[in-house]
Amino acid sequence: METNTISARKYIIKYGVILGISSVMYNIVVYLTDNIVDGHWGFTVAGTIILIGVIIYGIHAYKSKNNGFLKLGTALKIGTNIALLGGVISIIWNVFFINLVESDMTNQILDKKQEKIILQNLDKSPQQMHKSMEIVKKNNSLYISSAFSLTGYLLFGFIITLLGGLIMHKKQNL
Repeated sequence: METNTISARKYIIKYGVILGISSVMYNIVVYLTDNIVDGHWGFTVAGTIILIGVIIYGIHAYKSKNNGFLKLGTALKIGTNIALLGGVISIIWNVFFINLVESDMTNQILDKKQEKIILQNLDKSPQQMHKSMEIVKKNNSLYISSAFSLTGYLLFGFIITLLGGLIMHKKQNL
């Protein structure tokens, strides 16, 4: 029996782009429904389902074309890179959106978070409130939030891939 493995690159690019476009469409829906600042938990669930579905389907598609065989290392490579590519596309869209379409978005988010901080911490001194707001402003800068977003894509992508790869793992008997 000959060992015939196929390239994972095609699946990484195809499903990474699908994840990126799905994430962009998801972000547009969240924006149009005015849930960017105070998002409903359903949107979080929907975003997670998109991430899980695309990664698992991409790994499964590779396995199907590879005669039903899948190494865990290959699954990790495919799934993590799908998450990386999808995350990069989503971040590019967000940078474009915030800089060109909705330039006041960051201020709107900061205003909402400031309201929450004030309401939750009525006993804090003005100096403590100022420090809290400085931290919030720093963490909500476009580049810091993009780094957190990419880290989230990679972390959750890795976990999803590891679980999916362990379930779908099948060695080739030689």
